[in-house]
Amino acid sequence: MSMSIIVILICVLGPLGILWLTNKSTTLRKVGSIIIAYIIGCTLGLTGLIPDTEEMHTLQTTVASAAIPFAIPLLLFSADLKAWARLAPSFIKSTLFGLLGCALAIFIGFLLYGKSDPQLFANIGGMLTGLYTGGNANLASLKIALGVDDATYILTSAYSTVMSAVYLFFVIIVGKRVLRLFMPDFRGDKTAESGVLDASVVEGHEAELFLGLFRRDNLKHLGVSLLLTAGIIALGAGIAYLFPKDAFQSVFILSISLLAILSSLHPRVRSLKRTFEAGTFFILIFSLAVASQVSLKTLTDINPDVFLFITVATLGTLFFHVLLSALFRIDTDTTLTTSISLICSPPFAPVMGSALGNKAVIGPGIAVGLFGYAIGTYMGFGLAKLLITTALPS
Repeated sequence: MSMSIIVILICVLGPLGILWLTNKSTTLRKVGSIIIAYIIGCTLGLTGLIPDTEEMHTLQTTVASAAIPFAIPLLLFSADLKAWARLAPSFIKSTLFGLLGCALAIFIGFLLYGKSDPQLFANIGGMLTGLYTGGNANLASLKIALGVDDATYILTSAYSTVMSAVYLFFVIIVGKRVLRLFMPDFRGDKTAESGVLDASVVEGHEAELFLGLFRRDNLKHLGVSLLLTAGIIALGAGIAYLFPKDAFQSVFILSISLLAILSSLHPRVRSLKRTFEAGTFFILIFSLAVASQVSLKTLTDINPDVFLFITVATLGTLFFHVLLSALFRIDTDTTLTTSISLICSPPFAPVMGSALGNKAVIGPGIAVGLFGYAIGTYMGFGLAKLLITTALPS
């Protein structure tokens, strides 16, 4: 069996093993399947088990690029934008403050460190915007939409993972103790179930337990969602072909995102089972394919400005979000749940709700995270173009 076939099998079948591990281990479930995929992929690359050759990198890039167009629609089919609009005013305000805080932090980081290579830092800023408004799915889609090379993507992902770990530690362990010193406490019944989302949607994001994806009673839904995804990909490609060749990737990713969002407005699409899990499966394929390209050379080419930029972006996003929420008297539980749902994605809302002892924030937190999925790619793409525009001489 050739090495090319082995690498494809690792990328396509590896996620099954990762999902099995997260199902069996509570600890690994808390770490998250995507981070585990990056660890496995980087290990394969660093140990030389996957050759560090141009031919192999081309294959890995092809696998990664093929996975994302399937992941985006599947993740967005469960995005109920109407549910976000029905959230309590405090959650809506906190979400907007989180988005604004992210943009402010990245803009300041760009002004401080982006002068040496404006295009590079604008692209990183765009990817970070997607990451901090919807998680790794938007980070991956913006890599393709912005035409970011694999080395830059891997460095950005690695640095942001380190900073996100610091962020998670602060938010979950000591966040409420610090914030309640200058912010009001949550008002309402902390044991009440939220009616913002259907129970099935909340259950689907409670934890990364995706083994039910291939159960017989879910296969019909999986088949329909894959057919719908294939149709969206074909239509998105058709739209992109109408634009200049150098704009194809950007238009293609933005088109399929919009088509998926429009599809999610239909209740029959939102009722399809396991679409979020199926989308995450493709994100895992992408993560393995990209992370396995890492090499010792990649890690030795550390750019201190990039690391500092990501540090400012991560800590600044949380700082401005908390500052704005405090000024407008948003409570601690709402602020923390909104922040973690935007930066770390919807499955972390139940984690935050458990840490806070507040069941009422789980449903709204998931709705916020899904809203972030829906707009993160557009916001990241737009901010990247704005940053590079500000760097151009007048």
